[in-house]
Amino acid sequence: MDQRTRMNLTAIYSEDRELQNSAFHNLILETDQPVRWAYEAWDGLVSALKHRDNHVRAIAAQVLCNLAKSDPQKRMLKDFPALIALTHDERFVTARHCLQALWKVGVAGDDQLKQYLHGLTVRFAECADEKNGTLTRYDICQSLNNTFDVVHAEIIKETALRLIETETDLKYRKKYASLWRSKA
Repeated sequence: MDQRTRMNLTAIYSEDRELQNSAFHNLILETDQPVRWAYEAWDGLVSALKHRDNHVRAIAAQVLCNLAKSDPQKRMLKDFPALIALTHDERFVTARHCLQALWKVGVAGDDQLKQYLHGLTVRFAECADEKNGTLTRYDICQSLNNTFDVVHAEIIKETALRLIETETDLKYRKKYASLWRSKA
């Protein structure tokens, strides 16, 4: 790992929001492609999912999801439950940032896709009565849509449509389904 990456990984813990945001931006750009240093940062990022600062938790989740493409050892299969747990974060914005990045795990491979689909299926069911449940459900449908756009596996579309059909409020069912109209 080069010094710049190491500095960025350290700076995500900074209380200086400008420095923290800059480090986050740099890490996301760097991890848009596979990187060799993923496992040097992996355990620290997983630990940061429980950090006291919700910004650190959100950043760690998003960078870890981006690193799924750099994970030939499939560590994500062991650590994915920690990401799903973060979608329950007491700070909704943190939970949402994590949820919106999860699709990057779903496109990392067949085993990751299977775990991702299972995790989102469970999450879709359990968020029904949460304060922001409809927004969480929308984000899950959008995540599945993002994954489908990359992987084009029918199981993703089938899962999404099956979940949408469980929505009892017709208004929200239509809203979620609107994400899939162009995929007929």
